[in-house]
Amino acid sequence: MKIKIFAFAALLFASMGLQAQIDRSKMPEPGPAPKVNIEDPETFSLDNGLQVMVVENHKLPRVAISLSIDNPPRFDGDKVGVSSLAGELFGTGTQTMSKEDFNERVDFLGARMFFGSSGANASTLSKYFPEIISLMADATLNPKFTEEEFSTVKDRTLQSMKANEKDVSYNANRVRQALAYGKDHPFGEFTTEESVENLQVSDVQNYYDTYYSPENAYLVIVGDVDEDEVKDLVKKNFSSWKNKAIPQSEMPEVTNVDQTQINFVDMPNAVQSEIALINTVELSKKDSDYFPAIVANKILGGTGGQGRLFQNLREDKGYTYGAYSRLGDNKYVSSFYAFASVRNEVTDSAVVQFLDELYKMRKEKVTPKELADAKAKLTGDFVLSLEQPTTIARFALERETEDLDDDFYEDYLENIDNVSLEDVQRVANKYFMADNTRIVIAGKGSDVLESLEDFTYNGKQVPIKYYDRFAEETEKPEEKTVDASVTVDKVFSDYIKAIGGKEAVESVESLVMQASTTMQGMKLDMSMKTTKDGKMLQEVSMNGNVMQKQVFDGSTGYAMAQGQKIPYTEEQIEAAKGDANPFPELSVGEASLEGIEQVEGQDAYKVKMNDKKTNFYAVDGGLKIKSVQTVSQMGQTMTIPTIYSDYQEVKGVKFPFTISQSLGPQNIDFSVSEYKINEGVTDDEFNVE
Repeated sequence: MKIKIFAFAALLFASMGLQAQIDRSKMPEPGPAPKVNIEDPETFSLDNGLQVMVVENHKLPRVAISLSIDNPPRFDGDKVGVSSLAGELFGTGTQTMSKEDFNERVDFLGARMFFGSSGANASTLSKYFPEIISLMADATLNPKFTEEEFSTVKDRTLQSMKANEKDVSYNANRVRQALAYGKDHPFGEFTTEESVENLQVSDVQNYYDTYYSPENAYLVIVGDVDEDEVKDLVKKNFSSWKNKAIPQSEMPEVTNVDQTQINFVDMPNAVQSEIALINTVELSKKDSDYFPAIVANKILGGTGGQGRLFQNLREDKGYTYGAYSRLGDNKYVSSFYAFASVRNEVTDSAVVQFLDELYKMRKEKVTPKELADAKAKLTGDFVLSLEQPTTIARFALERETEDLDDDFYEDYLENIDNVSLEDVQRVANKYFMADNTRIVIAGKGSDVLESLEDFTYNGKQVPIKYYDRFAEETEKPEEKTVDASVTVDKVFSDYIKAIGGKEAVESVESLVMQASTTMQGMKLDMSMKTTKDGKMLQEVSMNGNVMQKQVFDGSTGYAMAQGQKIPYTEEQIEAAKGDANPFPELSVGEASLEGIEQVEGQDAYKVKMNDKKTNFYAVDGGLKIKSVQTVSQMGQTMTIPTIYSDYQEVKGVKFPFTISQSLGPQNIDFSVSEYKINEGVTDDEFNVE
């Protein structure tokens, strides 16, 4: 016992002496970034060229299967769209099983299986793995493309494209890609309704016969499996897949513009401008610039709220919900782009901020803290990814398809750690081409073109070109003029006449509307009550429980959410005075006629009701088809558009039975179930005490 006490005392004194030699006023020097020990998957190949990777992980009785076909990009030309239709037709039946039997069997086994134009994915319990891999192989090797299923998929595709005609973000992305790469490039061509209409089921079969080959195929299996069993099952199910050479095609060279320019796409229905500054780059994972480049992009506008673009355009200026940048890596060609959706009135100002941030990255070194934070985020994301068994397989697959060094991922953290301030500035100058960027803007020309046409930066005017939504150069959109005989009073009178006439409308003392919508799988109910003397009650409920409530008694009001009652501000009171009356068009008031604009594919009179709200009335027919309201909340200003459609008559007055509203990136479609006129309203419901 004495010996033990003495030994402990000696150790204590020794440690005290050691601590006395440490200077705690200095931050300890960080050690070198560790190498990551990444286990390689088991691999083997079939005689037909199919390469297989197996990662055994027995923690859970599940298996994930992924089939990837790594063919070179191809230009489809007049057959563009055939690959996506083919992807949707896989799994709709095989030569041995009907679609119904196939899907029923997958569902019975509690598995999930998805197909695409370049592969398939499945997940299942390990005890059902043999049957699921057999089903995947059957769908891949023996697809049955029937005319009936082809027509169904084709019609669904056309309906989706029709729905996207007026989607500003959809059209902006399409034009951005087409202009950056060229419409004759695999990355720049896009599907149109005409190209889909021209496709036949034989085109899908020809696509499959030509491009579905094990030559460039990889089968990755991760989970509770035995390698020997996997080998037997893969050979049994995939050995009959015949190898065939994939046709090679040369991709056209892509070039960036000689000088920065604005490429504008007029979208008359836009309530926000979609902005993207884009240039093509040659950057792949195997390049020496890769790690400095991803660090630089993380600082500029990588995911999360810490990027310079986000901090500038959202946190400082309040122009947008978020601003980001992406720097692609691809063994063929890729692009860098910075993007945001901003309010129409700040479009030109937002472009200035984008350019400022790009030039700042090019001209000045980032701060040591920014560099350290970016490295920490990338390191954290990488380490977290290692917790997933699929990561091992993904790394191995990328080493093969991207021609990476064997130690690429083992040295990942070290390579991130080695990036210097000088490296970041160097790659920013190389890949963030502020002097040769396309500023692609899809927005409402009548609201934003006046400032964009005279846009200058650093004392130089930036040229502007106009494109339609199919990336074809076009003329500047013309602003339609209002006939001198048309006044606000006439627009309002035509609207009142269109919905039933002045006598019928003036007889409405109160109005009750019941509507519902679905958000993230949950049903929301909305009740709106308004009166002729300017009172309003609105409630939003879920499962019978009121989530939000607004009450206005004609002079003051409040909003309630989660049990918290918040009195209206003066701004909200003024807005409520305009919203509470069921028919504000009965009085011209301060309204002013601003012009004619395209709304939902038709000309509409634009009437400014007040500083915060604008209504649009169809030139042909007179109905109100849209309203746009500007609201400010928590330092952010939002523009909220509402579309009115499907007018139906109720007791002699027509009302919209479909009301669609956009809240930032989210669209909400309310279906009205009932309107009540002069019933179901009591005065005490508008009590704000």
